[in-house]
Amino acid sequence: MAVPPRRTVVAALCAGLAATLLTTASAARAEQRQPHAWTVSEAAHAPRARISLDDTTGALSLAVSRDGRTVIEPSPLGIVTEQADLSQGLRFLHRKDRTVDERYRAKSGKRLDRRVHMNETRLSFATAAGARLDLVVRASADGIAYRYVLPAQLGDVLGETSAFDLPSDAGAWLSTYRVDNEGQFNQYTAATAPTGAYSDQALFATDGDYTLLAESDLTGTYSGARLAHTQGTGTYRVQLADDRVHTDGPLTTPWRAMITGDLATVTRSTFTDDLAPASKVADTSWIRPGTVLWTWLAGGRTAGQSLDAQKAYVDYAAQHHWPYEAVDSGWYFKKDEWDVTDPDWQSDSWMPELVDYARAKGVGIIVWVHQRDLDTPEERAQWLPTLERWGVKGVKIDFMNSEAQSMFQWYDTILAETAAHHLMVDFHGATLPKGIQRTWPQVMTMEAVGGEEKRTNTATHLTTLPFTRNVIGSMDFTPGGFQRVGLRPNSDAAEAGLTVVYESGLQMFAGTPESYDARPLARDFLDQEPAAWDDTRLLAGSPGQEAVLARRSGDRWFLGGVYAGAARTATVPLTIGRGRWLVETIRDGADGLVQDRQVLNGGDELSVDVVANGGFAGIACRWHPGITTCYR
Repeated sequence: MAVPPRRTVVAALCAGLAATLLTTASAARAEQRQPHAWTVSEAAHAPRARISLDDTTGALSLAVSRDGRTVIEPSPLGIVTEQADLSQGLRFLHRKDRTVDERYRAKSGKRLDRRVHMNETRLSFATAAGARLDLVVRASADGIAYRYVLPAQLGDVLGETSAFDLPSDAGAWLSTYRVDNEGQFNQYTAATAPTGAYSDQALFATDGDYTLLAESDLTGTYSGARLAHTQGTGTYRVQLADDRVHTDGPLTTPWRAMITGDLATVTRSTFTDDLAPASKVADTSWIRPGTVLWTWLAGGRTAGQSLDAQKAYVDYAAQHHWPYEAVDSGWYFKKDEWDVTDPDWQSDSWMPELVDYARAKGVGIIVWVHQRDLDTPEERAQWLPTLERWGVKGVKIDFMNSEAQSMFQWYDTILAETAAHHLMVDFHGATLPKGIQRTWPQVMTMEAVGGEEKRTNTATHLTTLPFTRNVIGSMDFTPGGFQRVGLRPNSDAAEAGLTVVYESGLQMFAGTPESYDARPLARDFLDQEPAAWDDTRLLAGSPGQEAVLARRSGDRWFLGGVYAGAARTATVPLTIGRGRWLVETIRDGADGLVQDRQVLNGGDELSVDVVANGGFAGIACRWHPGITTCYR
């Protein structure tokens, strides 16, 4: 074969290089002439964001697709301040890309070890008057998120023009907005949902995918949001809690997040945590998740708030190796009955004696405190050091009931101060997690859910929560209220299953000791449960119909299943790993709970008889000859 002369090769290379440079230059000139669309994606089959700039109006929009299928239709972007309307009349300045690659370890949640990989694009725009808006977009394997950055002070924020446009026929699971985020979830289509305001934890089903809207990294520099909807459209507008958000310098807004993928991907996602800033707590050794005997529904509403009653609860927790006992409302006198300026104001409390009693038995004490008793620097300076000195392990703070900027400024303060005083936190009457558990890992759980206390819960609501509220952070539903027969919509086996289906860093069991002892199979199952998980998997599910989750702790998988509707024989793929597994399940029988044992291969179908609005709980461990139980 003849070899071309060197001059010919060089000439060809030069010609090719010139052609490449010409093509690149032409593309660059074309982009400069018409910089109207940009895409951001993490990988080929991951969700893809497309940002567009209308050449006529100068308005921005964002659409999301996955594998060519529509997830979010082109939706308006923009923010309006006192000094600038940054929703129109924009011109493109430049683009900057980077990769976010992080690892971190959580203290609670769906799994402890986390890996973050996202592609980030920052698109800079300006108005004719020179006001600048940076749009930051991130894309990961399980979501798309965006936020606004205002590099210069442009006055207070008057609102956003941000919205999410869904296909009109998209399935929609929505909770009517409440300041405590405790509404029920109901199913509609995107267009048929009634006109009104909805919680921003909205789930939609579009063309084979699911998308959960959420928010991350919200602090006191901004205001909380809800979704405003007009019936007949698929548009859900972002509506801030405040008519005016105060700013006194450059501004970075929270992330508007879209967790998207198949239902297993959405359920397992930690996207809102991954978007949040890294932990601000250097030493987290004192933060210890665990199961809790919660005394409020167990009798604390009546005669339970006394030293003798609480000691009895501590004894029960110690007997069953539950690491915490929670003392709810009523253990201290009301705010208008004490004077925090009196150095001896705490002297009449029996709490120090209870803490000492519990410590001797290996049980930590969690105490309830009303937010109004922690809303000033003076009150916090009295309460928090005192609780730390007594040896209290955590605080359940209640009744914030606001998404206003001023309340998030309070959150900023209380989070820093509880961390400084080594107090774990459970927020009730609260906002949604919004990534808070990564930044402040002492936040073990938050309510923001229509939980066990509610008498209006339905089995449909219970089977929707794993795909909505619990996706975005630990959820203090307080399962285990076995004594509430007639007040809860589910069976005993389903109630046991909820303790696995619902993740919470402090998993508060809501039953009475008597109700546990009357159901020894459920009680013994609760004795086995941890509250921190190494992995989480959705085994089967459909929002509002069924949810079966597996959570791993060490070498054991804990199983929980809940169902809405008629009795059935449920079949669940045991996708927890190869090999042989001993599976022990608890189901409802004719005369109470029944335990079954079987040996299955990973990937086999697990069959369980489920009563109407029922469920099951179980444990799976590696089987080998001689193994007869997964219990320890």
